[in-house]
Amino acid sequence: MLTIKKYAAIDIGSNAIRLLIALVIEQKGKDPIFKKRSLVRVPIRLGADVFLEGEISEKNQLRMLDAMKAFDLLMKNHEVTRFRACATSAMREAKNGSEVAKRLKKETGININIIDGNDEAAIIATTDLKELIQTEKTFLYVDVGGGSTEFTLFSDGHTVDSKSFKLGTVRIINNMIRENIWQDVEEWIKAVTKPYKKVSLIGSGGNINHIYKNSGKKIGKPLSYFYLGSYYDMIKSLSYDERITELNMNPDRADVVVPATRIYLSAMKWSGAKNVYVPKIGLSDGIIKSLHNEKLAAELEVNN
Repeated sequence: MLTIKKYAAIDIGSNAIRLLIALVIEQKGKDPIFKKRSLVRVPIRLGADVFLEGEISEKNQLRMLDAMKAFDLLMKNHEVTRFRACATSAMREAKNGSEVAKRLKKETGININIIDGNDEAAIIATTDLKELIQTEKTFLYVDVGGGSTEFTLFSDGHTVDSKSFKLGTVRIINNMIRENIWQDVEEWIKAVTKPYKKVSLIGSGGNINHIYKNSGKKIGKPLSYFYLGSYYDMIKSLSYDERITELNMNPDRADVVVPATRIYLSAMKWSGAKNVYVPKIGLSDGIIKSLHNEKLAAELEVNN
């Protein structure tokens, strides 16, 4: 007997806001199946406001309100039974972040959880990486966002260490990163991966998904360090306009893809990884999984 539910996740990032609607298919005695039904992305670059001005502008607050109202209608139409909205780097650093969250709650009924970098990394870590994380392998999971990048080291199927750095694509293109941040990331990656002979990368985020999609690789096959390095040289040689016209990139992708690729390449270099796997998972998937886990925990409590 199958039980099918619809859950939703709202991810309010520094570069874009996303709504993921997923089916959660349960079968007695088997692992649940999570199937994506709908993904809507709205490119509201909150980070450009926050990292430069310190707060979210009225214009972008109104855009967020429109997006949340639309998301609310979509969730009702899909008959979503459980959802959660999480905001990351831009909202947590905005002077008016809590105020904006209250306004959105009042006008749309959607409660927004402003989470810190460690919470973000922990939610992402709940995603199902069984296909990639084999017990004899070690992976450095790198989730590049607009405001921050989350790094998590997995070995023998377990989380070894996790850290969030204020090294995000929107922050980089606006020259809003502190001087020693690259050095701090390098030192952390080298220290945490040093005990392991072989490390592979798992890349998460819109930019690496875009690169992977256009690489022509079969699903499950990794990108090599050489491929990513060549790609980085190529996109750096093109202007912003050329990336849009010649590489068919969206305008809000064409500028951030360069610093994002640099972050992935740097992580590969410092960890000694020769390959990066791109399973197309991220915060939204983690939110869906955590909603399911909470439901199971609640049912267990009732039964006990």
